[in-house]
Amino acid sequence: MSIVAADGTLQWQVACPHNSHDLAVLPNGNILIHPAPNRIVEMTPSKEVVWQWTSVAVAPYAGPVEIHAFERLPDGNTMIAETGNVRIIEVDAQGAVRTSVPMHVEHPDAHRDTRRVRKTAAGTYLVCHEGLGCVREYNAAGNVVWEYVLDLNNQPATGGHDGHGTCVFNALRLSNGNTLIGGGNNNRVIEVTPTGKVVWSIERDELQRADGRPIHLCWVTSLQVLPNGNVVVGNTHAGESNPQMVEVTRTKQVVWVLDNQKVFGNDLCTGWLLDAPAGTIR
Repeated sequence: MSIVAADGTLQWQVACPHNSHDLAVLPNGNILIHPAPNRIVEMTPSKEVVWQWTSVAVAPYAGPVEIHAFERLPDGNTMIAETGNVRIIEVDAQGAVRTSVPMHVEHPDAHRDTRRVRKTAAGTYLVCHEGLGCVREYNAAGNVVWEYVLDLNNQPATGGHDGHGTCVFNALRLSNGNTLIGGGNNNRVIEVTPTGKVVWSIERDELQRADGRPIHLCWVTSLQVLPNGNVVVGNTHAGESNPQMVEVTRTKQVVWVLDNQKVFGNDLCTGWLLDAPAGTIR
């Protein structure tokens, strides 16, 4: 994991052998990162691990467990989504599980049960089920209270990391009640209403840089919504000719891009804008 300045200068770096699908910079300056498939750690800027959690199989399940989403909650507990165990847990500073919420996965897969998960202001959980191609909202009892199923957007399904499908990665609940979805290999960002109507989108080949060069969206991953309405979009597996992150206005003008193949390569799945103003949703 790396921190770079606006000009691309490398400022901080720590080894992260696993391709982390989530991260969080905490108010105290520490960082939650994901150095192994089933482990998260809280690390200080001096790289000292001050808290950690390792997920293991919970009986009767006995297979592999992976973590693809986590966040530090306002009460100090840490929310963790566990594939394999197919549950969302909230863990306190001492490592005790304080809350456990079951998820519904019709075709369980310890690698693809979930991607990004976020707890909403209403206390529900917004879950991206990659393998099912849908976003589900769960209440504290584990009941599905809302669902949006992705479609192929009138395009054929194609394989590979640079292909097209419905492997959704990210979803954020907006202040207007709509949900912003980073479609993964759906190659786009969509905003949908509670009734499932798409009211705004960024399509695969709709953006261009200030110099006119096109931007191709591939696997859309991290999302950050700024107070001014701009959206910072993570663009993974898109190749050397495309940026890894893009800030876009609501009128789909590109404000800036992160294009640093030397540091981040072609597999950057999550990013965090360090100087984002208060009120940023991520």
